[in-house]
Amino acid sequence: MGTGLNHLILALDVERVEEGRELLSVLRGELKYVKVGHQLYARGGIPFLREIMAMDYAVFLDIKVHDIPNTVFMAVDALASEGLWALTLHCGGGRKMLEEARRAKEKTGSGINLLGVTVLTSFDDASWEEVAPGCSLSLALEKRASLCRETGMDGIVCSPLDLPVVTAAGKGLFTVVPGVRPASVNDDQARTATPEKTIGSGADYIVVGRPIVNAPDRIAAVRTIAAAVEEGLSWRSRQCSNG
Repeated sequence: MGTGLNHLILALDVERVEEGRELLSVLRGELKYVKVGHQLYARGGIPFLREIMAMDYAVFLDIKVHDIPNTVFMAVDALASEGLWALTLHCGGGRKMLEEARRAKEKTGSGINLLGVTVLTSFDDASWEEVAPGCSLSLALEKRASLCRETGMDGIVCSPLDLPVVTAAGKGLFTVVPGVRPASVNDDQARTATPEKTIGSGADYIVVGRPIVNAPDRIAAVRTIAAAVEEGLSWRSRQCSNG
């Protein structure tokens, strides 16, 4: 498995468990990390997550847990023992909620990575103003990234374009970046960038779904994106050496 694949997470953006199972069978040995979102989790639940892990994938459960602190504690307490690689929590739930999530992780002794979601990648400045009038998108990103660091989250999920703000405010946390697309792809994500640029800008992991899922040759798509990741890593290494 090449270096680029160690930084690539497949978003399993399919409608049915059977489709997900088929795709993962095709890509077995090509990828390490798989992200499961609301739809597949609703259809397959914990049994499907266990099935994915039995295929030697590391599972990233992206359900953006967001509720009152005690409810979140119970949810993380239940999920932390399942062997997941990572779980997302929405920073909009606030400090106490994130602290309770961390407390649940510590209680179980789990190695699960708790990832704070700052602002969804579908937002731009105009749509953010509708839901948070008077608070700029950049300020919200900075405050939420700081909150992740202060509450003991392991990492942060943010858009590619938000990396400079998030990495400065959330120093020491690793970054997982969705909204990464080859230059030729257009969809509903508002704040996107290419794999090379995203990794070159300091992202630790990128999340890619539809450009792989919808590709005629999915293995070739994975390898092409992994090669682009390696280009980004090389560029970043050169910048560090020159700096």
